[in-house]
Amino acid sequence: MRKLLLFMTVILVGIIFLARLFYLQVYSDNTYSILEDNAIRKEYHYPKRGYVYDRNGQLLVANQPSYDVMVIPKEVKDMKPEDLSEFCDLLNITEEDYASKLERAHNYSPRLPSPFVPQLSKEDYAVLQEKMRKYEGFYIQKRSLRSYQTTIGANVLGHISEVNQRIINKEPYYKLGDLIGNAGVEDSYEKILRGVKGVRFIQKDRFNKDIGPFKEGIYDTLPQPGKDITITIDAKLQEYGELLMRNKRGGIIAIEPGSGEILAMISGPSYNPNDLVGRIRSGNFTKLFNDSIAKPLFDRGLQAMYPPGSPFKTLNALVALQEGVVTTSDRFSCSMGYRYGNRRMGCHAHRSPADMNLGIYESCNAYFANVYRRIMDKYDSPAKGMDVWSNHIKSFGFGNYLNNDLSVGQPGKVPSSRTYDRAYGENRWYTTFTISNAIGQGEVLATPIQLANMAAAIGNRGFYYTPHIVKEIENDTIPSKFKTPNYTTIDKQHFEPVVQGMFDVYNKGTAKYLQVPGIEICGKTGTAENFAIIEGKKTQLTDHSIFVAFAPKDNPKIAIAVFVENGYWGSRFAGKMASLMIEKYIKGDITRTDMEDWILTHSLENEYAKPQSGEPFKINGETQLQVIDKEEVKLQLDKPFKS
Repeated sequence: MRKLLLFMTVILVGIIFLARLFYLQVYSDNTYSILEDNAIRKEYHYPKRGYVYDRNGQLLVANQPSYDVMVIPKEVKDMKPEDLSEFCDLLNITEEDYASKLERAHNYSPRLPSPFVPQLSKEDYAVLQEKMRKYEGFYIQKRSLRSYQTTIGANVLGHISEVNQRIINKEPYYKLGDLIGNAGVEDSYEKILRGVKGVRFIQKDRFNKDIGPFKEGIYDTLPQPGKDITITIDAKLQEYGELLMRNKRGGIIAIEPGSGEILAMISGPSYNPNDLVGRIRSGNFTKLFNDSIAKPLFDRGLQAMYPPGSPFKTLNALVALQEGVVTTSDRFSCSMGYRYGNRRMGCHAHRSPADMNLGIYESCNAYFANVYRRIMDKYDSPAKGMDVWSNHIKSFGFGNYLNNDLSVGQPGKVPSSRTYDRAYGENRWYTTFTISNAIGQGEVLATPIQLANMAAAIGNRGFYYTPHIVKEIENDTIPSKFKTPNYTTIDKQHFEPVVQGMFDVYNKGTAKYLQVPGIEICGKTGTAENFAIIEGKKTQLTDHSIFVAFAPKDNPKIAIAVFVENGYWGSRFAGKMASLMIEKYIKGDITRTDMEDWILTHSLENEYAKPQSGEPFKINGETQLQVIDKEEVKLQLDKPFKS
């Protein structure tokens, strides 16, 4: 009986094991993963990161060798005091650093490798490699770091940095110590540039010692190098724009209207991209990040939202023509401004009455206030008129991110009837409550790239291509959306009078002193008042300078928007810089050396040194980001606003 019981027990246990094995192999979702096997060490081999070239084939970003000291905490043995001291000296760390780094690695995983001291130089590696055999649990892993072959375009190119736990949790491809693109092209095209890591599996014995390749290396993989990309930026134009922006703050965006390719993307102040490479990266990044005044990491061309100001008047002219509420010959009188009720919107002195052409090149506020009212009053209610107007404006790319391939951006703001229903109550507001939209202030906000895109759409007579930074990808194609035109809601025939008005801005208007010989430029100036609340008081600071343009007049090759903080007025800084950028791109050389010398010898650092801290200024309850637009005049901003 006892023998039978023993026999039955053995049979039962065998059946249980077989059933469990059958379940694990057939039904269980917990499949075996070689990557999670603690008896096998994973040694990653990092691929060459793709190179980055400018539109003319100039190499901008390459690679340089780097070496990481890796640690497997469980394999680390206690060192003799003299060996520990030597090891720390070689790595340029203190013994306290050694202890904290080892603890950090142990907390991550006692058995898995993690970076101990990353990004050694070739010189440090050469000294260290011969002595690594003395330090059990440590080894050197080779990888490549970025080598920026230029000192420009930091905001365009971006940089690479170590992944954090949030990224690791989101994308398991990355492991502790891996590098990832951060900002700019490095971020936007990370998956294309990074390639694919290779991995080598090494079998360990029961004493946790390496004994050779796991299953003769049949599971090992080779790294796949990243793809090279060509970006749309013209490095020479980018460099020139950064030179013009020196000692100034602001943004410049230049676009090729016929393709949507971004020719230049300047943000000032900037920094040398090589400052964020290697072991110096951490300290330099901290300095840049903590600079809350100049904000060098803030891309003003893509992220700064401001009232678009007088350049926005061109859109109101187009909407009015499309809606059939004005003709180009309709005239409106201007007596130093426009009166509505007991309020007044100021304007500067010029001939009166004004038709559309004069209204554009003299930037008449009264003309565009009348035009705007006709748009709104065409419909049964201000709400309906507002929504029709809003949809027209949005068709030019305002109020959204433009669906581009850039790593950062802001959508701006285009008001609708809901905006004013929330502010005043439904059916409790009128056209005059929104009249500031006529001259590009009020509740409208835009980024410089949106203004450049607007100029491109006007130059194209009614369509634009999505602004983008990628031109070519090695052995691949760029997204089709970048080759598909986006049409505005304005018919083509309505653009010619507006284009002529912008052309006359240069011929006889607010930019008549900024002409470039041999180039027909169409442009529009803008000046923005700059207010802040300082110590509880509304304080006026130096005005901002805005300019948009495209050239040549027919079949334009470049569209541009320039925004210079504290630049006084539109033609003083921004207009000159736009004309110079256009000439540099189209001609390659500068003939207006008088303008160039003026820009290069005039700094705004003294303006920025003035006390300018304070809360953003608000008008009618709306935050204006310390900017209220005007055109050569001060506007009376006293209309009621109900919050």
